[in-house]
Amino acid sequence: MDIAIVTLDCFNELDSMIAAGILGRMSPQGWSVRICSPAPVIQSRSGTRVERQEDLSYANRADAVLIGSGWRTRDWVADDAIMSQLRLDPSRQLIGSQCSGALVLHRLGLLPDGVACTDGMTRPMLEQLGIRVPSAAFRVSGNIATAGGCLSSQYLAAWVLLRLAGEAKTREILSYIAPVGEEDALVQRALSIVSAAPEPALR
Repeated sequence: MDIAIVTLDCFNELDSMIAAGILGRMSPQGWSVRICSPAPVIQSRSGTRVERQEDLSYANRADAVLIGSGWRTRDWVADDAIMSQLRLDPSRQLIGSQCSGALVLHRLGLLPDGVACTDGMTRPMLEQLGIRVPSAAFRVSGNIATAGGCLSSQYLAAWVLLRLAGEAKTREILSYIAPVGEEDALVQRALSIVSAAPEPALR
C-alpha cells in the first residue's frame, strides 16, 4: 500500500507526524508511508524542518491520501500552481483531511455533500464557503473522511488501517501506540468512532 501524507509549508506537526508514525507501523507489511510536499524542504510554524520524501504526484497514485493542516493552508489553497498538482480520485483512493486540510478538499471538489469536520479556526472559513461543520472530531462520507482537532489525526490513521489492513492489525497497532494501561480504552474508542463513522447532527 502507498500512503501519501500531504504536508504544506507552515504545517502542524501533530497532524502529519502522528498519522505518518501510526501508519508507518505497517512498513513490515510492505506499506510505503511518505511525506509529500510541493517543496523539497518544508517548515512547521514552530520551526521544525522536514525534507519531503515525495513530491505531490505521489499522492495521485497512492492508495490513501491524508492532507494535513497548517497555519497557511488558505494561502496554499489559493495557489493554482500547487493545487493543480493534486488529482485525487475517491473512486479508487481513500482521502482524508485534518483540520484546515478540509479547505484543500473543498478546492478540489471533494466535499460533494457539503459537510466536513474541522477545527475551530477553520470552521468560519468553511462556513463562508457554504460548507456545514458538525461539532464532531471525525466524519466519513464514502471514501472521504474529515477530522477536526489535532489529536483526531489518530482517527484518520485508524480509519485507513481499518479499511486497508483489517480490524486485527488495527487493534494491534493502536494497542502499541496507546499509553501504558490505556490500551483497551484507546482501541475501543478509536474503533467505535471510525467503524461506525456516524454522521453527527449539525448545529
